[in-house]
Amino acid sequence: MGAERLTARVALAVLVALAATGCRGDTSEPPDPSTGEAATVEWVNDGDTLTLAGGAKVRLVQIDAPELHSDCYGRAALRALIDLTPNGTRVRLVADPELDERDVHGRLLRYVYRDGLNVNVELVRRGAASPYYFRKEHGGFAEELDDAVEDARDRRAGYWGACPGADLDTGRGSITGPA
Repeated sequence: MGAERLTARVALAVLVALAATGCRGDTSEPPDPSTGEAATVEWVNDGDTLTLAGGAKVRLVQIDAPELHSDCYGRAALRALIDLTPNGTRVRLVADPELDERDVHGRLLRYVYRDGLNVNVELVRRGAASPYYFRKEHGGFAEELDDAVEDARDRRAGYWGACPGADLDTGRGSITGPA
């Protein structure tokens, strides 16, 4: 058997194995917002974390906002999330089946929707957060997040215009420099 034929058979075997295990690779579809659960925002903790009525904490998945007290734009990122989800706001929390349910601190990892708006993507579009791909895992909205950050950078929106040290590294999260 020739090397080309062997390579083709191995490639076919890999594809069949991936299909059989349900692996979708980088072609994951965004989760359907209607599948999420309704919740009420009790408190906005920082630029990427909410506390819900009842006490559960939600970390907005696949994004990272500047740290509140130490990073450039930290307080502005908090204000951006408060603007989108003020206390008392009804939201829909949507898990991404490709990603973890909770982070190491026990917070729910969710996309947050308000009136049909994906808040995670909107924060990136406003320049108040960056895409953050923990363990290089890309969820269903990775393409939208990448498009949103490129748009924000092009427009110098949010910290892209306000923080001279701003840099994009989706494996590290928001890099804005000191406050």
